[in-house]
Amino acid sequence: MKKIILIALILSSMLVAKSENVEITSKHFEADETKLISKFTGNVKVVKGYDTITSDVLVINFDKNKNPVKYTATGKANFKLILNKKHYTGKADKIIYNPLKKYYRFIGNAYLQDIDTNKKIYGDDITIDQLNGKYDVKSSGNKPVKFIFKVEEKKK
Repeated sequence: MKKIILIALILSSMLVAKSENVEITSKHFEADETKLISKFTGNVKVVKGYDTITSDVLVINFDKNKNPVKYTATGKANFKLILNKKHYTGKADKIIYNPLKKYYRFIGNAYLQDIDTNKKIYGDDITIDQLNGKYDVKSSGNKPVKFIFKVEEKKK
């Protein structure tokens, strides 16, 4: 009986640890194994499950074991993501994603919309730390951070 429970635990942990495929398409691809960098240019599209990022350029930095540690998308960067169980869409001049820390940063003319609630946030630097459930939005210059949402008031 203990062996069956142990096998079930091992199988369930394998299912939880199962990773999704990342599919990247572009017009051009180049890699530098000494610098541990891959670069995709021209109509770049990254798809991982529901998540999609499109841009003109995508640079992926790898660690010494050739695992991706940072994705940087620039030029007409748009996205459709699930973050903390919420569906978002938006855009930014630059999108940085750290898969190990589950950390997104949207830089320059950033816009994020919660699809389910239609909440919208605008800023020059939006950071989402999924592991800690923290959001940070900053603006630069005279341009303010803007947060738009609907409030339903109860009728008496």
